[in-house]
Amino acid sequence: MSVNIFESHDKKPMMRFSYGDEQIEFVRETRRNPSNRLLIKVHPNLQVVVSAPDQESDEAVLHSVKKRARWIFQQLKQFKTLQQNALPRRYISGESHFYLGKQYVLKVIEAPTENQSVKLMRGQIEVKVRQKSEERIKRLVSEWYKARAKEVFVKRLDAMLEQALWINHRPPIRVQSMQTQWGSCSPNGRLTLNPNLVKAHRDCIDYVILHELCHIAEHNHSERFWRLLSQVMPNWEQVKSKLDDKAYQFID
Repeated sequence: MSVNIFESHDKKPMMRFSYGDEQIEFVRETRRNPSNRLLIKVHPNLQVVVSAPDQESDEAVLHSVKKRARWIFQQLKQFKTLQQNALPRRYISGESHFYLGKQYVLKVIEAPTENQSVKLMRGQIEVKVRQKSEERIKRLVSEWYKARAKEVFVKRLDAMLEQALWINHRPPIRVQSMQTQWGSCSPNGRLTLNPNLVKAHRDCIDYVILHELCHIAEHNHSERFWRLLSQVMPNWEQVKSKLDDKAYQFID
């Protein structure tokens, strides 16, 4: 059996196979407990993740996954339908937006003589704008998220550094929009975090930061990397699943 293996945008090993006219791609991850069986998850962002023990060959993993092809296809079809039926944001009063895992209602106020601003108050994200324009409101809200993200990420990094005992110096951090990643770590130890991450629960933010801090010690997803991450955040798999399941709500 030929196995088609390639890398995702975030350098994770991926595999693909055909199901009818469809090409199904999935990420292979290491399941740390060798006694555990292969685990398949289909996330609302259409990512298929297969966790398998290291000793399982790619051929064996692919064979097992293909047995569940119909179920995977149906899950993907269901999530695609949900995405297609989801209304795109129009940045008008009454829309739902997220911040630190909580849902807020957008309130747009046209105030021609006042300074434009975005404030979080009484369960609402209040936007004052001189003239209502979807593009202008979206820009103001995006800038607000990015500013809040910088503040939150710095605080959470400081908190996580108390657990990351292998870090000798505080790593530099920047906030940058990314399409396919919540965070990354450069070879010289600089952390880059997606501003949309500030829409997620605080424990999800902590998970992404800890994940990247672990890469300072282990640059790839080796067994030692996963062992280190599990030491500092034993429930990281549950937190990751929570983040993955909400991803489509956080990304504009």
